[in-house]
Amino acid sequence: MKSGAPNGLSAHILPASATMVGVCMTVVSIVKLVHPAGVGHLIDRTLALDSIVFLASAILSFVSMRGAANAARVESWAEVLFLVALGLVAVAAVLLSFEIV
Repeated sequence: MKSGAPNGLSAHILPASATMVGVCMTVVSIVKLVHPAGVGHLIDRTLALDSIVFLASAILSFVSMRGAANAARVESWAEVLFLVALGLVAVAAVLLSFEIV
């Protein structure tokens, strides 16, 4: 993790993470309607976990913007969690795309 002043990514991470929580919840709802069993179970669990990771990223970016003592470190963690969550969305998208035939 880097130290020093935050580089301003939190202003971008916070709204993007909050939006992605909504996207995950929307897709979970659609998967529950279309695929009540099978791989749908794995997809909705992945997206539910993903929404929690996006929420954690949003909270950390908010804390960073509010002037935490280690704002740069907190912002770095928000960035890492955001990227992990994006990776989980990609995994869920691959699972969903191969399930819909």
